[in-house]
Amino acid sequence: MNCKTFFLAMAVCAFTATDLNAQITERPRPAEWDGLVRGGRFIDRFLPMPKEKSSDRTWGGNNVLPRYVDNGIEDSERSYWGGNILKGDDGLYHFFVCGWPENSPKGHHTWPESTVYHAVCKNSVGPFAIRDTIGPGHNPEAFRAKNGQYVVYVIDGYYLADGINGPWSYRKFDFDPRDRRIIEGLSNLTFARREDSSLLMVCRGGGVWISRTGLSVYNQISDRRIYPDVEGAFEDPVVWRDHVQYHLIVNDWFGRIAYYLRSKDGVNWVTDPGEAYLPGVVSVHEDGKMENWFKYERPKVFQDEYGRAVQMNFAVIDTLKDEDRPNDRHSSKNIGIPLNPGLLMTLLDTEPIDSRTETIRIKIAGEKNFNPAKELDIASLRFGASSEVNFGRGCRAVATERDGADLIVTFDAAGNGITPEEFAPKLIGQTKKGKMVYGYVRLPWIDYNPPILSARKPVFETSDRKTALSVTVENFGQKASDDTAVLDIVCLCEGKRIPVTNTTVPALQPYGKTVVEAPSAIRFEAGKEYDFVLTLTAGKEKSTFAFRTVPVSSSER
Repeated sequence: MNCKTFFLAMAVCAFTATDLNAQITERPRPAEWDGLVRGGRFIDRFLPMPKEKSSDRTWGGNNVLPRYVDNGIEDSERSYWGGNILKGDDGLYHFFVCGWPENSPKGHHTWPESTVYHAVCKNSVGPFAIRDTIGPGHNPEAFRAKNGQYVVYVIDGYYLADGINGPWSYRKFDFDPRDRRIIEGLSNLTFARREDSSLLMVCRGGGVWISRTGLSVYNQISDRRIYPDVEGAFEDPVVWRDHVQYHLIVNDWFGRIAYYLRSKDGVNWVTDPGEAYLPGVVSVHEDGKMENWFKYERPKVFQDEYGRAVQMNFAVIDTLKDEDRPNDRHSSKNIGIPLNPGLLMTLLDTEPIDSRTETIRIKIAGEKNFNPAKELDIASLRFGASSEVNFGRGCRAVATERDGADLIVTFDAAGNGITPEEFAPKLIGQTKKGKMVYGYVRLPWIDYNPPILSARKPVFETSDRKTALSVTVENFGQKASDDTAVLDIVCLCEGKRIPVTNTTVPALQPYGKTVVEAPSAIRFEAGKEYDFVLTLTAGKEKSTFAFRTVPVSSSER
């Protein structure tokens, strides 16, 4: 049985075991996914759930019994749902999670009346105990703002405190769509802290937003969703940044596929093949027993000091939401599942990899409880572009040498598959005991913090049969742009791309703004609506903004 068939069989098994056939629609997987090797899918990173207190004398259908009742947070009084964990300066793990009374007359559909709880534990797995009630709200995600304050986002607002234990005050974010359509509204937001402590946010619909402080206005810089180009009903995005790149997982609940994406800057994304997670398959005990929860929603990650995702938490329910009624055997909770964090790696070569490259040298860091020289199965290692190693191809190791606790591995460069567009090559292999290993590495010649130029909709002025445009351009990057950036606007009319203007943009400091004045020879018909595409090119970085507007109003005839 190949990997794809196995995962689908396990997913179906999770549901047929409880005779729940509703809400099951499997989107056909691409044929190429059959060739993925272990480590090629994000789902391969899930580890067995730590052995805790197992019990079958609790609520839940047979599909989730027995289970680890000490994992995450659960009790008989409340139904819990989404939330995430932060580690405090006190050494405790602080869980910001929402829930409602289990005996509520509307059952699961009480979720709009959720309360946000602050729970704590000495470890990230559980059991978490409620310490405090923060206030009304649903689907919280906690993070720290640039000034160090704690933020607990909830749908339609957020709570703010100077310390992780409160006191909390309720506030509202300011959002500036910047002449762009807000994609599917502003709910279920997810946040990643950038290098300068500014915040990148992805909304449910897949739009990218940036706030300079995390508390200041959030500016939309994308005009289309960043998700895979399929007709999916997407929800539950979760974004995070580690020492190499940005990561994002989003669930296509209609197609029952969760996708995994990566980005060097949080703005431009690539989708990796394979499922990010599947029902039942990811919540496995050390003895192979599965907790076959009916739905897995609101994934959140807990990160280590390098930003690596080391645990994923899910809101789970044992049956259809409509069947979770007050004072019955059904309910929901939040579980934590450990993740393989991946290796810490450094590329030692400084020259770009191309067809002339003969060898590639990678330093694999030794870590607590991990000695790469003693534990790695060197012959199993493959390195190169993800498009190669995810399918078992890539470079082979030809030599190793120790560097203190670290290990330097030299690869024959043949078959690396690294193109100029590659920003994070990947390694896949295993230890001598058969444990899967993987890791990503930065390329020294890639700019991971480029200027991020973004324009608002132009203002058109027409007089004496001449057209002039005023375009506000802003830099949401963490690095200044130079004066070689180019602004180009074309009009899409009757299947043709008609040049409107092409001009340079002055240098902009991070978060800087300028107004570009540009002439055009195009004469637009008064009162008529036109389609335009605006492109900003700064070095190798390019952004587009497609919009529709009436350049000349009828009153200007």
